[in-house]
Amino acid sequence: MLIGEVARRSGVSARMLRHYESLGLVRPSGRTGSGYREYAGEDIRRIFHIESLRSLGLSLREIGRALDDPGFTPSALVGDLIRQTRERIAAETELLTRLRRIDAADPADWEQALQTVALLQALGSKSPDARQRAALSSVDEIPVPVEALVDAALSETDPNVAGAIRWALARSGDGGSTLLAQGLGSPVAAVRERAVQSLAEMPGGEAAAHLRDALANPDAVVRGYAALALGTRGSADAVPTLIDMIVEGRNDTDAADALSVLADDTAAADRIAAGLVDRLAQDTTEAPARGRLTQALAGIPGTTASQALAELSHDEDRAVALTATYLLRLRDG
Repeated sequence: MLIGEVARRSGVSARMLRHYESLGLVRPSGRTGSGYREYAGEDIRRIFHIESLRSLGLSLREIGRALDDPGFTPSALVGDLIRQTRERIAAETELLTRLRRIDAADPADWEQALQTVALLQALGSKSPDARQRAALSSVDEIPVPVEALVDAALSETDPNVAGAIRWALARSGDGGSTLLAQGLGSPVAAVRERAVQSLAEMPGGEAAAHLRDALANPDAVVRGYAALALGTRGSADAVPTLIDMIVEGRNDTDAADALSVLADDTAAADRIAAGLVDRLAQDTTEAPARGRLTQALAGIPGTTASQALAELSHDEDRAVALTATYLLRLRDG
């Protein structure tokens, strides 16, 4: 079969076939009387083998070794190709993300586009100072796409930088709350914690809605941050979780303070006091937890809390009784 016919049937150009021949990858088995290249069936099969290996990303040199060196095993080569492909995909994904973020910033000209690029690079810098400066400057100078700020907030480990990023996020407008809420489902505990901490500082009803959803999160740390944040916003939805925190001894002092803030009228105070009393009455509530619940009643105004403390002053647990007696004296004073 002459080279033109081979090119037509294989889809490999005559020029590429000549290149393969110059590299020694495939040589026509014979020549016609006129000196034209003539390919045999075995040559055609080798051409298809070459094209198959090229489709996997092998270089022509690697293809030559694969076809001619018996010791060149597929497993090592394929493993190396997998690693290279993953690295290439990661690099391309990173580039695509960067391009999308620049597009989201909607730069007016190339100068602004380059400033956005510089700011995004600074957010990913190894220097905490550079990351912090980038977060702070993103508010008053070149705006950073909210997605970039969210990614930075979820990955930042330096407390000072994290605070600056959360501050910038809180001033970034709409969109950040929903992206942060996605971080609450992360398999990494640290990411979930950063997500809820950032949500706690986001203003508006959307952030509050996500925080209320977080009260049902299986992660106790997430539930705790959400409850404390909602408590400062005056949301009664946080009350059961705050009482749980007191029972479990997790940030119980902050939880008790939040309950006292929520007890801003007679009805709310009585509901919170009733909730504390109900947990005190449960047989499963252990002595240390009963002591913390008693102390929490001190910050709740109203007759329900006072009556509960009066009854607890006669409690069988001497520590609870003494605590209740002392708190009653303070209220009466």
